[in-house]
Amino acid sequence: MSAVPLKGLKILEFSHTVMGPSAGLLFAELGADVIKIEPAPDGDKTRRLGGFGAGFFSGFNRNKRSLSINLKMAEGQATIHRLIPKVDVVLENFGPGTMERLGCGYKHLAPLNERLVYLALKGYLAGPYENRPALDEVVQFQSGLAWMTGPPGQPLRAGASVVDILGAMFGVIGVQAALRELDHTGAGQRISSSLFESAVFLMSTHMAGMAATGLEARPMPARRGAWAIYDVFNTKGGGQLFIGVTSDQQWKRFVAEFGLEELASDPRLETNVTRLGEREWLLPALQEVLLQYSQKELESRCEHSNISWAPVGQPKDLFEDPHLKATDGLVDVFISKFGEDIGKMTGLPAVPIEFGIERKRPGIRLQPPKIGVHNQEVLLEYGFEKDEIDSLYKANVLTDYHKIKINSDLD
Repeated sequence: MSAVPLKGLKILEFSHTVMGPSAGLLFAELGADVIKIEPAPDGDKTRRLGGFGAGFFSGFNRNKRSLSINLKMAEGQATIHRLIPKVDVVLENFGPGTMERLGCGYKHLAPLNERLVYLALKGYLAGPYENRPALDEVVQFQSGLAWMTGPPGQPLRAGASVVDILGAMFGVIGVQAALRELDHTGAGQRISSSLFESAVFLMSTHMAGMAATGLEARPMPARRGAWAIYDVFNTKGGGQLFIGVTSDQQWKRFVAEFGLEELASDPRLETNVTRLGEREWLLPALQEVLLQYSQKELESRCEHSNISWAPVGQPKDLFEDPHLKATDGLVDVFISKFGEDIGKMTGLPAVPIEFGIERKRPGIRLQPPKIGVHNQEVLLEYGFEKDEIDSLYKANVLTDYHKIKINSDLD
C-alpha cells in the first residue's frame, strides 16, 4: 500500500490562515499536487502573522508548491483560467463573494472544466447567516462549544483551531465523495463545508443527551459525569495525572493495584452507576491516597493495572514524546518566523493516518514554499511558453521571489 494514494490529483488552493490551508495540507500529505495560489506581490498574509498565528504558515503549507499571482489584474485571472482545464479540484476559504470578484468563482471556472470539483470552505452553509464573516472563535461561541468548554459563566474557546481543522476535514470528505460520483457521472460539482455547522456537529452528543434526560447540558467542568473516576489528580512533588476508570473491571484492577480493600468491598461502590453517586467523598479519599506517590510511581501503577491515564502535558512536551519519535509521528519541517531563509528544522505532527500492514505514515516531500518559488515550474507544466511567463513577470502579474524582502511590523 502507498502512503500517497492521491498521487496524480491536481489541486489549486486559494487560501489563507487555517481552514483552507489545512484542507490543502491533507490533500498534499496524501500525495496530491497542491499548488497554493498566493496574491502577488506579497504572498499569503498568514506568512506575516505573529503571536498565536506565528506558526500557521509553516504548520499548514508543507508539501505544496507556490504560484504567486495578482488576481486583481485581468492577466492574472486569465492565467488561472488557462490552468483550470488540467485541474481536478479547486479549493478556497475566502469571504463570501471574494472569489467571484476575482473572476475565479465556481460560475467562472466550471464552464472551463466540466469535471472540476470546487470546494468552498465558508463560515456558514446556505441560510440566513451565509454572508456573515466568521472565524473559528466566533463559531465556538455561537455554537455553544465555548460555553461547554469553560467553567460556568466563563465561556472559553478550545486551545487549538479545532473548528477550522474539522471544517477542512469535512470539506476533504466532501471532495472525495464528489470525485467518487464523478467516476459515475463524468460531471464535477461545487462542494461546501463550513465553520458554524462543523461546530454545531460537535454539539450533537450534548443535544442528544438533553433530549434523552430532559436536563440542560452543563459546561464540561461542571458536567454530570458518565464515569465516577474521570479526573485530574495531584501527585507527590507537584505533578498531575488524569485517571479514567471507565468500567467495573477497571475499578477492580485499580483498587487492587493500590491495596484499597475497604473501597473494594464497599457496596456503595460496586458499580460505576453507584459510584457516580458517591463522588463527593470518593474523589477526595482517592486524592489523599494518590498524593503518596510520585508522578512516575503513579504512572507505573496505572500502566500496570491497565486503566486509562495520562500526564497533564503541554505542547512543548510533544517535541520529545517517545511514542511520536519512535513511529514517524513527527516530520521535519523548516520553520521561519516570517517565511525568510533564516530558520530551523522542527518536528511537527504528521497526518494521523497509517496505510497498509506496513503501517506507513504520510511523509514530507516539499518544505513550506517561498512566495512564488514555483511560478515558472508550474506554468511551464501547464503549457505556458517561457516568453509568456517573462511577460507576466514584467507586467507584475507574478511575484519574483528573488526580489522579495519579508517585511513585518513584528520584526
